[in-house]
Amino acid sequence: MEYGIIAPHGWRLDLRNFTDPVEAYEAMTRAAQDAEALGYNSIWLYDHLHTFPIVTQDMFFECWMTTAGLARDTKRLRIGQTVTCNSYRNPALLAKMASTVDVMSHGRLILGIGAGWYQEEYLAYGYPYPSAKERLQRLGEAVQLILAMWTQEQATVGGRYYHIEGAINQPKGVQKPHIPLLIGGGGEKMTLRLVAQYADACNVGGGDVSTIKHKLDVLRQHCQEIGRDYNSIWRTTLIDYCSIADTQEEALAKFTPEERADEGIMSGALIGTPDTIRPRLAALEEAGIQEVILRFVDAPTLDCLRLFAQSFVAKSQ
Repeated sequence: MEYGIIAPHGWRLDLRNFTDPVEAYEAMTRAAQDAEALGYNSIWLYDHLHTFPIVTQDMFFECWMTTAGLARDTKRLRIGQTVTCNSYRNPALLAKMASTVDVMSHGRLILGIGAGWYQEEYLAYGYPYPSAKERLQRLGEAVQLILAMWTQEQATVGGRYYHIEGAINQPKGVQKPHIPLLIGGGGEKMTLRLVAQYADACNVGGGDVSTIKHKLDVLRQHCQEIGRDYNSIWRTTLIDYCSIADTQEEALAKFTPEERADEGIMSGALIGTPDTIRPRLAALEEAGIQEVILRFVDAPTLDCLRLFAQSFVAKSQ
């Protein structure tokens, strides 16, 4: 099993202790470079505009500009998004942006995309917030348009929400046949069917083993229905709260009091010593997950990053 990390770029208040934005950005870069040196497979960014779970004035770096920066600050790591909000950028422009970043990274980009959900953020930035059904319909059109931009000399796509006519995209990127496309989300009727139809990778389950097993069974069924090889889809899950230490008490101490009091956070978190975490990771692998993406709660400090790598990353290679 492979392991990736979330870059500490501010969404979950992980840059709250910085007052200088340059220092904050460089701390994020150091975390990425350390992860690369330690053997992690990938680094990922959230695509949001406001901090979460509360809206604050804390620093938070924009996803795609940061993706481009990390493409030049690292040499080996795969770089992706968990996940790009389809509503925030025209998909034809996004396809062009991704193609450029794939070249900048020498072929290490994964384009992660989803339908979007953070209503407060949409409205604050002036984006319309349509129904969930419409957001998913837009996502379905967008991924077809993006793939056309990556594979056709002059792409023409006509849809209800998006259309292009003779759009040229050069260079198309480095990777062949195209940049890998990851679709995030677990909606069983629409999202997972889009994964089966168009995606090279998925992100499901939030680390919950029973949910993952069920969602992957649904994905497998969609693949069977359309004649897709289920095993051709790279399967990932995201754990937003991970803390590893030499003792359980030390691992818990890395959470804020508010986080420790939140049952929803603690029930889904990965907490403990290497020995207590190991069975959980094994269960995720048995459920069908091929890569676990972790956000370490002490980031951008490097203690959890390094101990996890020492315990699991080197052994997975």
